[in-house]
Amino acid sequence: MKIFRTKQELQQELSGIRKENKVITLVPTMGALHEGHLSLFNYAKPSTDVTICSIFVNPTQFNDPKDLEKYPRPIENDIDLLESVGCDILFLPSVEEMYPENEPQWQIDLGDLDRIWEGEHRPGHFQGVTQIVYKLFDLVKPNQACFGQKDFQQVMVIQRMLEIKNLDIKLLICPIVRNEKGLALSSRNARLTEAGKENALTLIKSLRYIKDNLDNKSVEELLEGAKAIIASNPEVELEYLSICETKSLSPVTKLEEGKGYVGLIAAWVENVRLIDNILLSH
Repeated sequence: MKIFRTKQELQQELSGIRKENKVITLVPTMGALHEGHLSLFNYAKPSTDVTICSIFVNPTQFNDPKDLEKYPRPIENDIDLLESVGCDILFLPSVEEMYPENEPQWQIDLGDLDRIWEGEHRPGHFQGVTQIVYKLFDLVKPNQACFGQKDFQQVMVIQRMLEIKNLDIKLLICPIVRNEKGLALSSRNARLTEAGKENALTLIKSLRYIKDNLDNKSVEELLEGAKAIIASNPEVELEYLSICETKSLSPVTKLEEGKGYVGLIAAWVENVRLIDNILLSH
């Protein structure tokens, strides 16, 4: 695996790869990699020639400076993991490399996607996400980019940005990786104690209740039942739970045949904020 720390070095490497008309897939990450991240590389592998991982803890998507400070950066371990899945190139830039002085103000109209769910609870977060992802897309010019379904709203935001900026990049959405009990793998879940991980299973239990009863209950009944599951565990504090239309993430009050929906949830366990989702088709 080749490691580059500057845009110039990376572009030199990529110019040779492009001349060979190879399919380039970018996997943007903030590091602290785990099985969920590694699944992205395996998911992309059959349709790509060259995989590029970027590791960059992006300051513009943190609304809490303490969160940014606390974010884990186990780079040696990350490098070992990337080598184990056959990643070809790692781009490891500094903040100064990605945000030079006199950086122009970034603002993109994401509509309601910027204001609901994660957008409401983390103001400015998706502006920061789109800012850095656009920089990476502009630099790498990949044919494909791979993201995890785990951050479903983020994927819809990136899709919206591709449309706005008219970028010809295919999004690969990798299914959520769960442990044997159903807990979604994430760097936040890794901060939980064993008891916390057990309590966190309440999130997926409530989402699976919705999926299992989709055909015999109304949206109102589905949400009531799912919220009752959450309420039965005093260790879990619900922030939001909703059934939404897939692309806009607008909450719905009834389901229509042939449409795609997603169940979204955010909750707190042991002072750690967790999100999860489940795809629903009707």
